[in-house]
Amino acid sequence: MTSKTIAIGIVKAVLILLAFALIALFIYNIQTVLLYLIVSLIFALVANPIVEFFRRKLKFSNTLAVTTTMILFILLIIGIISMFVPLILSQSENLSLVNTNAIQKNFIELTNQINQYLTSHNIDGKKFLNIEKIASKINFAVFTDFFNSILSTISNLGMGLASVFFITFFLLKDKVMFLISAKKILPDEHEDQILNSVAKINELLSRYFIGLLLQLFIIFIMYLIVLLIFGVNNALIIAFLCAILNIIPYIGPLISSVLAAILTMLSHIGGDFQSDTLPSTIYVLIGFFVVQMIDNNVSQPIIFSKSVNSHPLEIFLAILIGGFIFGITGMIIAVPLLTIIKVVLKEFFPENSFVKIFTKNI
Repeated sequence: MTSKTIAIGIVKAVLILLAFALIALFIYNIQTVLLYLIVSLIFALVANPIVEFFRRKLKFSNTLAVTTTMILFILLIIGIISMFVPLILSQSENLSLVNTNAIQKNFIELTNQINQYLTSHNIDGKKFLNIEKIASKINFAVFTDFFNSILSTISNLGMGLASVFFITFFLLKDKVMFLISAKKILPDEHEDQILNSVAKINELLSRYFIGLLLQLFIIFIMYLIVLLIFGVNNALIIAFLCAILNIIPYIGPLISSVLAAILTMLSHIGGDFQSDTLPSTIYVLIGFFVVQMIDNNVSQPIIFSKSVNSHPLEIFLAILIGGFIFGITGMIIAVPLLTIIKVVLKEFFPENSFVKIFTKNI
């Protein structure tokens, strides 16, 4: 190997690394656009069954079916905004604009009440609670910054929604054109397999995302009822946040319960700990436990097992592996990714014995 060959190899390697760096920089700079595109694809998956209903059942033209579907989505979002967002904003402001020192003071008062309760039951609370140490290590500004970020996100949501609806409209309207273009690009020997995979993935993920939205809405309503029954302040925003956290499989409900318990105790500051704060917190936790039992035994089996045709054990292992590799993001995308892998395996390796067993319900 000559020095010239080595030099050419080094130059090629440097150019490849530089190309990858430029691509990564480009992707980083357009990450907002990519986010809009991903959300638009999900919207398109959810909206596609509605478009097909208008086309096949009501004999609408493709453009009219897509336009009608988008108008329905816009009206739905306007209705949600007019009903819930003003309440969410007002409650978020109450939570986010509270003085950080006041939150810290309430926390210390709460731990003092817990300490007194433990002492009255002959338990040395100081062994379990070191109030000054705990309070000094908690950054209470995180809570206010978090809710302020929610307000900022909501205020910037308008342009994002407009972009998402614009992209979704053309994804639905020109779906056939995109498929024809894809056929020209795809290798001829695998064209049918790839297109069949895309069609099957589209069907399964459409059902999955529609079911997931329905599940979150049901959980939100049940959480809200529990919090309202036991007089928790800011019930709407707490129920909303706890419902959103349920997107994270297994861990999300646990975080929701802890969050609800802490906010319930803080909302009862000033009352008697034993007769007011503690019972209310226990009742809220029991209520959340009942909601999660209903969700785990009714909602999730229907959505995960039925919509993507996977066994609960497959789903659990996929979520576990996704969590170990990619963290919380991996847990969220595990089920859709599992579905895509199963469909692709069945299309490309239908005779493989393992694939036959693994994809028998697809």
